[in-house]
Amino acid sequence: MGRRSEFLRRWLAEYGLRPKKRFGQNFLVDEQVLKAIVEASSLHQDEPVLEIGAGLGVLTCALAETGARVVAVEKDRELLPFLRRAVAPYPNVRLAEGDILDLDLRGLWTPAELAQGFKVVANLPYYIATAVLSRLLEADLPWRAMVVMVQEEVADRLLAGPGGKEYGYLSVFVQYYAHVEKIRRVPPAAFYPAPAVYSALVRLTPRRPPAVAVRDPAFFFAVVRGAFAQRRKTVLNSLAAALGRDKAEVAEALRRVGINPTRRGETLSLQELAGLAEVLWRNGS
Repeated sequence: MGRRSEFLRRWLAEYGLRPKKRFGQNFLVDEQVLKAIVEASSLHQDEPVLEIGAGLGVLTCALAETGARVVAVEKDRELLPFLRRAVAPYPNVRLAEGDILDLDLRGLWTPAELAQGFKVVANLPYYIATAVLSRLLEADLPWRAMVVMVQEEVADRLLAGPGGKEYGYLSVFVQYYAHVEKIRRVPPAAFYPAPAVYSALVRLTPRRPPAVAVRDPAFFFAVVRGAFAQRRKTVLNSLAAALGRDKAEVAEALRRVGINPTRRGETLSLQELAGLAEVLWRNGS
């Protein structure tokens, strides 16, 4: 790990490059963690895989060595010449320049690859991790698994259940679409430069259909957002304010699904939120 970190430091300095904070660049230098990512991905020959934030190509090459067909996305134009050199020996790698939040995600794949479905494997920059997960989950794409490195705090929020301080909108949003499991905790020393916090490797597998049946997903997530909007307030007050509904109407909806109006939003389960959204949707239609 120390040797790889020192090599990257010298290599970047030789070309006048430094990791960019604005891109959240923390390059993975721990061989054991790299191995764990590849193993958790369970890639097969010719299987499509999307890597986000390819950086210097360390993970890209490891993924390519499995025989998978890798689409590697990189935003930093200064790194692209070196990334191209790193992946040159691998004909099964395609590079895509751009911001993953702006790219046409379906356009990254051939029709045959989309029909097969793909996996996502990435060391996600901290500052866009939740935005990337949100976009991928909402895009109605045929993904089959996501193995991603995120800040440990984000991993705890993805996994959290009702009642905990980490439980919130992100927890419900992701668990609606996917099963989540934590593969391992990753120390700062596994990266160059070392971040100030621990990371975690998590794996998401799709729920198809989603965890709960809702008639209008957009309205359901508006209810979820409203329930968590003011954590110190009761779910009655928080929802009424967020949805612009009369308190009596919201109180009646809560009564109909068996939720005490004095509860806090962070105590509501995915199933309770879905039932509440259904009643409120019918009342508003």
